[in-house]
Amino acid sequence: MSSQMPLDWPNCPAWSPFFGFAGICIGVVFSCAGSAFGTAKCGIGLASASLINKSVIVRGLIAPIMAGIIGIYGLVFSIVVLDSIKNDGYHVAKAYAHFGGGLSVGITGLAAGITIGIAGQLGIISFAKQPQLFVGMTLVLIFGEVLGIYGMVISLVLNTKNYECIPSA
Repeated sequence: MSSQMPLDWPNCPAWSPFFGFAGICIGVVFSCAGSAFGTAKCGIGLASASLINKSVIVRGLIAPIMAGIIGIYGLVFSIVVLDSIKNDGYHVAKAYAHFGGGLSVGITGLAAGITIGIAGQLGIISFAKQPQLFVGMTLVLIFGEVLGIYGMVISLVLNTKNYECIPSA
């Protein structure tokens, strides 16, 4: 479904790409910040757990790996949106949708990274003390990861509406 609007000031201003690029920046920066935080916290937990029980190192790597995946959500969003920004007119509604999508994937990526980092750190240490907690720890990490997936899905849904700028006659 396409809404065609004339290429003039109210619909396709020269400043509208700013919001698209700002959405890309916010999405990538916050999702990568969440990924970095989660990876760091899980790494601390893995180092602490290896002092308790060395056999948990390989299975405990699932938490930092899951935290590292969160940054990919922002990257996927940025590639999709970057392809939508055109030189010959960029509708302001599309720019706002891309900005909102960047907020969505960025903030949920940050929240997922914090969740995985804290749950992963404590989960790995608990898993080192009691190995039967591995399945429970993994489920909590999956539920934390899903937060980032929800944000990416919302950002991609916001990108589906197509507004086009056409030259005014």
